[in-house]
Amino acid sequence: DLTQIPRPTGHTKQVTDYLKAFGEKHGLETHQDEVGNVLIRKPATPGYEGRQTVVLQAHVDMVPQKNAGVAHDFLRDPIDAYIDGEWVTARDTTLGADNGIGAAYMMAVLADNTLRHGPIEALFTIDEEVGMVGAHGLQPGFSKGQILINLDSEDEGQLFVGCAGAVDVKVSLEYKDQEPTPEGDIAVRIALTGLKGGHSGTDIILGRANANKQLARFLKEAIASYGARLVSFDGGSLRNAIPREAFAVVTIPEAEADGLWEFASDFADQLRVEYRGVEESISLALERTELPATVVPEEIQDALINAVVACVNGPQSMLTEFPGIVESSTNMARVLLEAGHFSATFLVRSSSDSRKMEVAGAIESAFNLAGAEVDYSAGYGGWAPNASSPILGTLRKAYEEVTGKTPEVTIIHAGLECGILQGVMPEADMISFGPDIRAPHSPDERVSIASVERCWHILTRALEQV
Repeated sequence: DLTQIPRPTGHTKQVTDYLKAFGEKHGLETHQDEVGNVLIRKPATPGYEGRQTVVLQAHVDMVPQKNAGVAHDFLRDPIDAYIDGEWVTARDTTLGADNGIGAAYMMAVLADNTLRHGPIEALFTIDEEVGMVGAHGLQPGFSKGQILINLDSEDEGQLFVGCAGAVDVKVSLEYKDQEPTPEGDIAVRIALTGLKGGHSGTDIILGRANANKQLARFLKEAIASYGARLVSFDGGSLRNAIPREAFAVVTIPEAEADGLWEFASDFADQLRVEYRGVEESISLALERTELPATVVPEEIQDALINAVVACVNGPQSMLTEFPGIVESSTNMARVLLEAGHFSATFLVRSSSDSRKMEVAGAIESAFNLAGAEVDYSAGYGGWAPNASSPILGTLRKAYEEVTGKTPEVTIIHAGLECGILQGVMPEADMISFGPDIRAPHSPDERVSIASVERCWHILTRALEQV
């Protein structure tokens, strides 16, 4: 049971050891590469030996997100999964259906000797959620399949034939000089919480609030109208999760306290109006805290807050050939300011390499004006669609036979490993599909029980027909 094995990104040894033991227990050829990816081969059913080898692929790591105040230790504790009506979810943490459900499908195929299929390779990759480490480390020849079915999609009614590429943008600024806290000031801790967050690719089109952006917006007005001085800022967590929470400490003249509290109440009401129907649980809480000896220099404070407020965030362009699909976006994932150091992390996604770098350049320009340094990760390209893909035809037919419906063929505004695997396996015919998963990368993550069952029948029927 994968929910019982701690497997946050960067800590996948327990689960890969489990998978190796699983393969060996079932008498299957099992390999692990130097990076940590696991490959298990299952021979063809008698009579199906002449079929092409199908690679089933999923990643084994999960995003470790939990609600504030929850004592869950992702390195030691199992996920507390439970059934909630028609869904499986977890108590106060991410569930890990992204992409544990894909790995579970693969294990079920490997273990079930009643299925009919050609040669199978089950490729379990590691650390997808932090730059697709496993896929990047895969060497040509480790997998020998001609067809690849990626099981890391989250909408049952869709078959994915392409995906966005991405690049990380990292901002940093060091400053030595602090200023003494103004006399007569009090310290206030500000907490913006209760936002939905979610996956910074698939959920970016939903118009959810970014906690970092909205707290910076509040702070800009608090500085201008109430004499606030910034002490610290700590918002967001993971690069591929829309920030749900952000926190700051400021000082203000004691005489301005009532005004700031009243403004905070008005600002929270304003956010509830602006995000009506999108965010139902917005909370902006202020409380007095211990007065610090120093504050951020005023010039740096203003420059950084202005840069965060001005910087692009969210969808930036849409695809014309796939209506309703985001082409380019950015997520202001992490903002941290404390003890003479400022850093910010953005994940920029795009189906166009040139548009991707255009958005990254806009972020760089905003923070260069604030005196900060900006670096890019190597990034990765997108997965180019193939409209004449044979596996697309097979999976579409299987979908129609199981559900009686026609699936939507589209691309996903997220980084599937297919984009990288295409470079390692250039001749492979690829597709991605999966069951309905909602709110991945957040403690609200859940997977549809009925959808999991339907997708299992679609997958096994397709394997029989390939």
